[in-house]
Amino acid sequence: MSVRELVVLGTASQVPTRHRNHNGYVLLWDGEGLLFDPGEGTQRQMLRAGVAAHDLNRLCVTHFHGDHSLGLAGVIQRINLDRVPHPVTAHYPGSGQRFFDRLRYATAYRETVKLSQEPVSGPGGVLAATPSYTLDARRLSHPVESYGYRLVEPDGRRMLPALLAARGIAGPDVGRLQREGVAGGVTLDEVSEVRPGQRFAFVMDTRLCDGVYELAEGCDLLVIESTFLDEDEGLAVEHGHLTAGQAARVATESGVRHLVLTHFSQRYSDPTVFEQQARAVGFEGELTVARDLMRVPVPKRR
Repeated sequence: MSVRELVVLGTASQVPTRHRNHNGYVLLWDGEGLLFDPGEGTQRQMLRAGVAAHDLNRLCVTHFHGDHSLGLAGVIQRINLDRVPHPVTAHYPGSGQRFFDRLRYATAYRETVKLSQEPVSGPGGVLAATPSYTLDARRLSHPVESYGYRLVEPDGRRMLPALLAARGIAGPDVGRLQREGVAGGVTLDEVSEVRPGQRFAFVMDTRLCDGVYELAEGCDLLVIESTFLDEDEGLAVEHGHLTAGQAARVATESGVRHLVLTHFSQRYSDPTVFEQQARAVGFEGELTVARDLMRVPVPKRR
């Protein structure tokens, strides 16, 4: 059975706290693993969360501030130490190539795994297209070049039993119809409907901008930073971040089903306030205030 869930490794912004590790998020998707923004301590958090280096296929860095990237060195070396049997691809802002190179070769180790480097530049765009998903990126608004990531499953078809029965399609003919598009003179369109593919987006350090909305549009699961509470919106704008209320308004206007708030400033000790402010602006979907080592399943298909 395929697994689609988010594993939260860390939720702190800028500096870790007693209860929050630096950033780190693993999206498990049909046998693949995408690691987003591995901050310091990510390798140990993976161990605690039950995520192995073998689970990782892609490393996706939004930008090269330390809380989003200092863990790259340890993760890359662990991938090689464990001799991960498949290639791994790294995506990151192209303007930070020098930082990626320093982290990749921070210390001596033996390279045993092919690590492909596919940096992002300009406004972003499609990074990968697989049978299970398309991964693309969008430019965000932060003091250093930053990108958000979006994963979209291709649309499928949902068979409609009543229409199949009405046209006498049953047994092996159903499978033939799905594979070939026609069986017994009946076309697939006549007995099925479009099943929208699932959508996931990862939005870190940014002010409100077009890229935020483009990434969030129609998402089943949106992971988004809410570094500040609404009363500190001035600080958020100054430092290139979002507030809890801003993140929730984005989710509301974009039709998000499950909103995950994360990347909290150390100045706040009560995480329930983030949920209160998100609800206060009218978000009515499922809402999670992220905690380290929690698992969040991708919502069932619409």
